[in-house]
Amino acid sequence: MYRYAALVLFLAFGIVFQLSHGTEVDVKDKDDKLCLYANLMVNFSVSYDAADNKTATAEFELPPKVSTVGSECGSSSSMLKLSFGEGHTWSMNFNTVDGKKYQADTITFSYNLSDTTFFPKSTSNDTLTATVKPHITDVGLDTCYSCNSKDTIEADAVNQTLWNVLIQAFVINGNKSENITSCPADVPVTTVTPTTHATSTAAPVTNATTAAPPTTTPTPTLPPPSTGKYSIKPDDNSTACLLATFGLRIGVKQADKYQEMNFDPNGTTVSGSCGVNSSELVLVSNTMTITFTFTNDTKKFRLHALNVTGKTSSGVAFSEANTNLSLWEAAVSSSYMCNKEQNYTITGLLTIFTFDLQVQPFGVKKGVFSTAHECSLDDTSILIPIIVGAALAGLILIVVVAYVIGRRKTYVGYQTL
Repeated sequence: MYRYAALVLFLAFGIVFQLSHGTEVDVKDKDDKLCLYANLMVNFSVSYDAADNKTATAEFELPPKVSTVGSECGSSSSMLKLSFGEGHTWSMNFNTVDGKKYQADTITFSYNLSDTTFFPKSTSNDTLTATVKPHITDVGLDTCYSCNSKDTIEADAVNQTLWNVLIQAFVINGNKSENITSCPADVPVTTVTPTTHATSTAAPVTNATTAAPPTTTPTPTLPPPSTGKYSIKPDDNSTACLLATFGLRIGVKQADKYQEMNFDPNGTTVSGSCGVNSSELVLVSNTMTITFTFTNDTKKFRLHALNVTGKTSSGVAFSEANTNLSLWEAAVSSSYMCNKEQNYTITGLLTIFTFDLQVQPFGVKKGVFSTAHECSLDDTSILIPIIVGAALAGLILIVVVAYVIGRRKTYVGYQTL
């Protein structure tokens, strides 16, 4: 009883706390009735200018303690506004559609660069704002929107990843609905097994009926993906500062279905940025958007983060990201190369396959790749000493065995007098 009394007291001042499964907030109207409910998790990745002419990336999540002051409830529009830290706000605006459904129109994230907790060594004290459109549509008016899958929304310098989301933007009569509208990524794909009709053939004499064996359709094998060549230039008149060449295949698991898709470089829009310690390559095709984030520690570079959003061939949306990778490592003054097919598990639901890979996100000179650090699959130089060593070992073994056999025969030739 005391815990609930304390919770009601804090809600009166607009303060809420995060339970173990996310940031949970109740917004109440002037009559102290629940009018908006949200339980969600949000991760932020923000690029900013730091000291020594460096570009840094701040990664943090929506903290446990937030304020809902400024949130609004209405009959046709509402707004969830969460404030945290030293001057940071995150808000989502909702509007009804035809009086039967609602959708999220915008997400607005304002962040204060003078907050050294999140933005150490920032050269700016400005408060910047990023506004994006979320993928929340066609939600039944008296239902909760639910999406456990990760949904990454990108802006120029800000990436926001939402997951474990449960929101009801228009609560009726102060009671949260038990009905759920799930996001497309959470809806399992039902596959219908084709029915095979057996045919019966009557034998001329015995009149026996024989069922033909069922036919099965083999799973089609994808051809190797086309190799794309990508580059980033600081401006139109300069040489490339980032180079990448590879063929790419994406494997996505949704519910119990796994699907692979080749990334088509034809018609792909290429963008990105080059920094001292962080560079980014963004590829946008008709079906997906892929963001590669590279970092370096002044000695070696690596692929640090990968974000993939898109739709499968069946039209189901997906979004997966990993911001703690350590792939494709090589010296800053060189490139990383692996011609053989490689596969990497990025998340539990996302796998990528690379073919004829070569990347150099830092230290590009004259617009061409530097000396390549080859992956272990390509590097055959190590096989030569292994083969020679194995041959020598075999030869020594043969000599030893022959010597032992020869000595045994010598001993048999002598007789005791």
